[in-house]
Amino acid sequence: MRVKHLGRVDYAPALEAMRHFTATRRDDTDDEIWLLEHPPVYTLGQAGRPEHLLPAGRASGIPLVNIDRGGQITYHGPGQLVAYLLIDLARRRLKVRELVNLMEQAIIDCLAEYGLAAERKPGAPGVYIDGAKIGALGLRVRNGHSYHGLALNVDVDLAPFGWINPCGYEGLQTIRLKDFGVADDVAAVGERLLAHLLRRLPPVDAGRRAVSPDVPAGA
Repeated sequence: MRVKHLGRVDYAPALEAMRHFTATRRDDTDDEIWLLEHPPVYTLGQAGRPEHLLPAGRASGIPLVNIDRGGQITYHGPGQLVAYLLIDLARRRLKVRELVNLMEQAIIDCLAEYGLAAERKPGAPGVYIDGAKIGALGLRVRNGHSYHGLALNVDVDLAPFGWINPCGYEGLQTIRLKDFGVADDVAAVGERLLAHLLRRLPPVDAGRRAVSPDVPAGA
């Protein structure tokens, strides 16, 4: 597993880099996790409905990027930890749903270190505290290889979430670690979350090859 700390990266080149990595990787290519932040951007998933970008969002000047992950619309911005997981699923004996569960559990475990009781919500991928969303997920699996990943709100400006229906849910409240008195910055939270991701990812089985279908997933 290779881990890359990329700092703040514009969304479009990060997406292109993920696609290029996935399209050109070989059976012996190491899996990678990228930790980064994005400048303000809205992203709309493959089956996303544009009406979930509300008039205030359209007037905000924040760019909207249509992308190939699952899920609806979400916001990325400074102060939000983004982790992209570029994983050969079959080589780690993982199914898509198992990877989604793994990412959710890694966030839940990370938040528990801060004394926060987070949970899943049936039918709505992501991580929640008392019904408010603090972590979002979105994946694409192509030829058995995943890309995209997760976003965890650390000290991000929450106002742009109010200008959309987050993940397609009208009135869904979004929250951040800062609201609970957590002073760690994105980099520090990233190291904690990374440890949980690495602990939960199954080891590589070198005898397996990826044959999974092309699948979007997330929210």
